[in-house]
Amino acid sequence: MANDSKTWRCRKYELSFDRPRIMGVLNVTPDSFSDGGEHFDQDAAIEYGLAMLDAGADIIDVGGESTRPGFTPVNPDEEARRVLPVVRALAKEGAIVSIDTRHVAVAKAAVRCGASIVNDVTGFTDPKMVEFVKTSTCGVIVMHAGEVAAPARTHATVQLDTSAAAFVAEKAREAAAEAAREAEKPARRRRGKLLGEPKAEAKLPGGVVQPSLPFGEPEPAPEPVDEPETPAAEQATAAETVAPAPEAASESNDHLAAMMRRSARREEAYVPTSQLRRFTLPDSAPIMRRVMGFLSDQARTLIHAGVSRDRICIDPGPGFGKTANEDIVIQRETAKMASLGYPLMCAVSRKRFVGAVSGVTEAAARDAATFGVCLGAIQAGANIVRVHDVTGFAQFLNGYWAVAKPQPRRAFVAVGSNLGHRCDNIRAARDMIAEIPLTCVSNCSRIYESEPAYETRQDAFANAVIEIKTELAPLVLLDELMKIEAELGRDRSKKAKVNGPRTIDLDLLWMDGEIHGGKKLRLPHPLIGERDFVLVPLEDLMHDPARFFRYNGVEVKEPEDRVGHIVGELGRM
Repeated sequence: MANDSKTWRCRKYELSFDRPRIMGVLNVTPDSFSDGGEHFDQDAAIEYGLAMLDAGADIIDVGGESTRPGFTPVNPDEEARRVLPVVRALAKEGAIVSIDTRHVAVAKAAVRCGASIVNDVTGFTDPKMVEFVKTSTCGVIVMHAGEVAAPARTHATVQLDTSAAAFVAEKAREAAAEAAREAEKPARRRRGKLLGEPKAEAKLPGGVVQPSLPFGEPEPAPEPVDEPETPAAEQATAAETVAPAPEAASESNDHLAAMMRRSARREEAYVPTSQLRRFTLPDSAPIMRRVMGFLSDQARTLIHAGVSRDRICIDPGPGFGKTANEDIVIQRETAKMASLGYPLMCAVSRKRFVGAVSGVTEAAARDAATFGVCLGAIQAGANIVRVHDVTGFAQFLNGYWAVAKPQPRRAFVAVGSNLGHRCDNIRAARDMIAEIPLTCVSNCSRIYESEPAYETRQDAFANAVIEIKTELAPLVLLDELMKIEAELGRDRSKKAKVNGPRTIDLDLLWMDGEIHGGKKLRLPHPLIGERDFVLVPLEDLMHDPARFFRYNGVEVKEPEDRVGHIVGELGRM
């Protein structure tokens, strides 16, 4: 019930979660960890994105910068050059497009080109990114990216009175030096008795005289007490920061890249220690406090900035600055993350920890193991699954959902014919629709006669709308409707005239809770609002269909501006 109540508003789209949504991964990069270079060509990327939509993807996540372990940062201009044509082409086909970027300029340009979601791997820790999304209506994905995701905490500096502060500091230094000298005298005497006279004293920088140790290695000089100490984490980050390549991001200190380089080295150099543990996994409490605390804090930051709650999705960021053990702990706590109330993403596809638990070394061969991890997340409350193999996962999910989740949904199918016995063709189609698995016919409009639309030099049509209940996924239902068309003699070959005469025409108009884009299927059907031969029969099945579809984002024209006007009634179904 909690899953059913969540919605995600992404510009003009509103996604419901009565079933899990599939996000297809489209990397327009030469170096992504499992499919680098496969879709680097823009035309190939567009074609692959459309293919994922036709295979069952609800969202396409387009990225132009690989964030795999050890990645090289990409200049925002280069990233934009890679992704913007792809975003524009997919959005034109009605797709819900997510832009996977950490750069504000790229996010802005992608949204202008039609992207509906901003997927920020750094979790909106950049105030400029927050400033942008608060002025937009796009959906946002807050991801936890390990240590880089935690915003630095700033503390107010206190200015003391200089004379008093200097006096106190000087006295403290003198007291510390005197205590150190007193403590050293007994130790020096003991070393002298045991080892003989000490070697010559060594002079250190600053004129400090330091006694030599027995093996001739001087002790390190003490740190000056009045100089701030650099934290070890900052030293490590500074040591690992490299100068960017010409095509790399302009920032000389890329914290995300440094963190992923450390993560890669840690995985490659990992060897089991002899330290004994009582449990196979680390304690989940500190891990989940860190991950859920960050996700909650960043979501609240966005809400306080003016981003409405129903636009926010959260992602624990598997593989980003986390060990395999930590990733498993996080996945097992999916229900806790879902309880935060935001749509929850499972983005584990082909990740290293999936390989660790399945024993599969090659990333591209981890899809079956990915499906298993995703299934566990779905059962625990995950709403969106981000995968590389959309075709395989859609089949996997459809099979699981049909058995595990009885869920009849209302849908409308438009039926038309202008060849042969038109009314008999429509009734035959109705009977065949009733035989589709997991589907029943619940109501039918009357049969109307209409003027031909688009191609006017042909006979008048008989039209009707059939209301059904179905448990099939939209694309599976569409395939069944196409089979009925073929059985009743519909010619859909390339030689057939577009919008020409036909024995039967079946259009899936609308399905409860479904939004879809692509070449194969668009939901809601984009031409409902201009077709009189669809809207008039729908009035037999619902109150005010024009208002209903306007509410669902469809532009509905006035009756005089429509095509295929109804001219008469031919009887009941």
